[in-house]
Amino acid sequence: MTHAAPHCEQFLDQLRREFPTFRVIHKRDDRLSRLIDVALKVVTLGGQDEYLTRYHTVIANRLYVPTCWDDEDDLDRVIVLRHERVHLRQSRRYGFVVMAALYLLPFFPIGLAYGRARIEWEAYTESLRATAELRGLDAARSPALRAHILKQFTSPAYGWMWPFPAQLSRWYDAALAEIEAEISTAGGRAGYDAATP
Repeated sequence: MTHAAPHCEQFLDQLRREFPTFRVIHKRDDRLSRLIDVALKVVTLGGQDEYLTRYHTVIANRLYVPTCWDDEDDLDRVIVLRHERVHLRQSRRYGFVVMAALYLLPFFPIGLAYGRARIEWEAYTESLRATAELRGLDAARSPALRAHILKQFTSPAYGWMWPFPAQLSRWYDAALAEIEAEISTAGGRAGYDAATP
């Protein structure tokens, strides 16, 4: 069962209230984003070649959006924004310097980035929750969504941040079971209140 979703603009207004300096910046217009794109292509040997076109990035209170942002479905945008709100809250909780260090350093920047994986587990759990609430449990249970999310951890997309498929599968199954239980407890209603960030 899918539920009525808040419009993207409503959710953006919520983010601006929660994070007064929040801004959305198009990567195509941003010099730093273009430099990061080049650096990622170098360190992943060309494996991450969609940073400007497919990946959304939070740095401090800024959301850098790819070229596909303008064409994304309203519900898809809200799901992305809920994922990115987790990163905004993490950044507020840890502070910019600690957040950057956690994201880039432990244990290795490429191939075994436990800090980055932990940060992304939290955000991708929210992506799953948002999908279940806004598109229905069948969408959240989709094998294609599962494959897509697990690939983010084991591919050059995030620098092969956690290349342990069995552990990732256990995390994913546990997160999905928790979300299913939450929705079941709520009587099948979405746990998201459009009026509350």
